[in-house]
Amino acid sequence: MMSSFHSGRKGQRGFLLLEVILALAVFSAAATGFAVAMHRMAAAAGLAQNELRITRILDSALDETLSLPQLEEGRTSNPIGKSGIEMTTAITLLNNLENKDGVKLQETYLITVSARWYETGVWKERAAETWRYGRMYQP
Repeated sequence: MMSSFHSGRKGQRGFLLLEVILALAVFSAAATGFAVAMHRMAAAAGLAQNELRITRILDSALDETLSLPQLEEGRTSNPIGKSGIEMTTAITLLNNLENKDGVKLQETYLITVSARWYETGVWKERAAETWRYGRMYQP
């Protein structure tokens, strides 16, 4: 009788070890999933931050061009500091633009600002554009 009592405790110890191993396996799977999710969230946050930065740069360049007292047709290109972003501003006179009544709109310019940069192994480009009346800031 004594031997059957000891063999039962030995079986319980083995079962307890199996429970601990299974608990560690479940915990490690959950921790790995959590770490992967956190990594993806950080990557998405970095992408959103970069998109916001590019949008702010484009808006600023567009506002700067819109505030010029006199517009001249042409294209300018310049790098933005050490960021690796190249800005291109194109001003084009729209000759064949009419309003809904068929009246030609004179001295209306199309202003396009585009940003180009190298990120994650590929060239990326974003642009913003608007129209402006040429004599907007003239008396």
